[in-house]
Amino acid sequence: MATVRQVSRDLLRSWGCTTVFGNPGSTELPFLADWPDDFRYVLGLHESSVVAMADGYAQFSGRPAVVNLHSSGGVGHGLGSLVTAFRNRSPLLVIAGQQARSLLNGEPFLGAVDAPEFPRPYVKWSAQPARAAEVPAALARGLLLCTQPPQGPVFVSVPVDDWDQPGVDVPSRPPVTGFGPDAAAIRVIAAALDAADRPAIVVGASVDADDAVEDAVALAERTRAAVWAAPMSSRCSFPEDHPLFAGFLPPADRQLRRTLQPYDCVLVIGAPAFVYHVETPADGPELPPLHLVHDDPTVLSWAPAGSALLSTPRRAIQALNELVGLSSRPAPTVRERAAEPTATIPMTGAFVLSEIRRLLPADAVVVEEAPSHRNDLHEHLPITARGRGFFTIASGVLGYGLPGAVGVSLAAPERPVVAVVGDGSAMYGIQALWTAAKEHASVTFVVLDNAQYAALRSMAESAGVAKAPGVELGGLDFCALAEGMGCRSRLVERPDELQDALATAVRTNGPTVLHVRVDPGYSPLY
Repeated sequence: MATVRQVSRDLLRSWGCTTVFGNPGSTELPFLADWPDDFRYVLGLHESSVVAMADGYAQFSGRPAVVNLHSSGGVGHGLGSLVTAFRNRSPLLVIAGQQARSLLNGEPFLGAVDAPEFPRPYVKWSAQPARAAEVPAALARGLLLCTQPPQGPVFVSVPVDDWDQPGVDVPSRPPVTGFGPDAAAIRVIAAALDAADRPAIVVGASVDADDAVEDAVALAERTRAAVWAAPMSSRCSFPEDHPLFAGFLPPADRQLRRTLQPYDCVLVIGAPAFVYHVETPADGPELPPLHLVHDDPTVLSWAPAGSALLSTPRRAIQALNELVGLSSRPAPTVRERAAEPTATIPMTGAFVLSEIRRLLPADAVVVEEAPSHRNDLHEHLPITARGRGFFTIASGVLGYGLPGAVGVSLAAPERPVVAVVGDGSAMYGIQALWTAAKEHASVTFVVLDNAQYAALRSMAESAGVAKAPGVELGGLDFCALAEGMGCRSRLVERPDELQDALATAVRTNGPTVLHVRVDPGYSPLY
């Protein structure tokens, strides 16, 4: 009779989940025993980086990624990145080791207390099967749940002695597909768009995740609607060089209301309405009529206003494209671009980002985690890819950028990946450089070093918090860190060095770290 381990591996094969991201310990050894040749184990040196790598891999590939963590300690180390994976809606199957069942009546060394409770509420579902034979069924349920809209991570704790026990075969079921909108409700939205004089569409990360960017472009062109990116959106769901792209909604209530004031009908699709980061007085204008389309009923339940429609984005957009008429209304005014930044010493973040834009290959993927340079990125590094061209964090939890870029590169080795990260952000996931070197991931890591947590300093000043400690950095040598983990590196301090460094890095196989010193000055975030 096949063991739990054999049945589980066959299940993972049937899903195409033969790449496992992990940092193993003693309670995972039976899971790893006689590792099959058709499986790939991507080793990370810290569990937070492991989860973030799997997150990037799952988001780009659109398939579930398997994560192998060590009991409660490993899960604890990975929880920050698990929060991000949950907010990013990444389909992860997290398998954590547990002490032997015969020891669990006490509190054994390396045992996980109430293991399924530990990662909640930042997983869609978690379990520790009651019997060893039920482990494959739990994994099968987890795979279906993590890929079912709304996607997200799931967690299964497996006692160390379960893997060698007899297993029960589980049928391989296909993933649950997306679901379409209610026919009457989608006609109401289509009629509202047809009747509007000044419509707008707000797109969120789920539009890209559902491979609906081209459909969204078609809808915008058909309705001649202005298209805004949702506040804090973690993916690019509309090409930013398109003449109908209007910009990025601010994550602040009053400013957002003023931004949307000119429109008489707003369709929000694949995004919450709305995510805010800072508190502002609620004295702005009333929101225009909103129509909200999302695949998560929880998100629809807390939206402050508007009619709600439950549907996955692509099916809703495709239905609207069939229902709305071809509009003859005047197209909205084309968005004005900021002036090109000038070369200075020290360089500004805006200048570095504009140089990346000039040298970025057409098929490149950008992974970003530079909070203090986010506004500059919006202005000077527009994402023009129509699908899976940009990834960042939806959670605000640092540590995704470096390892997330490695995961994206492993999912798409044929595409160049450029990671733009701040010096503070980089140190939350620096261990991923070792994995990048070991796996020969072709990533250009551009570390923008302004010697501080500039985003925090900006927030402190905006809030009137004087003399806040803990914002000064400096003294970090990213070239030494990179070379110590097997990556090429180069220090860049002058504009004339930047172009050659970027051009060389993006056309070179394997990882390169560019330590770019930038002006410590900063601008308000919002």
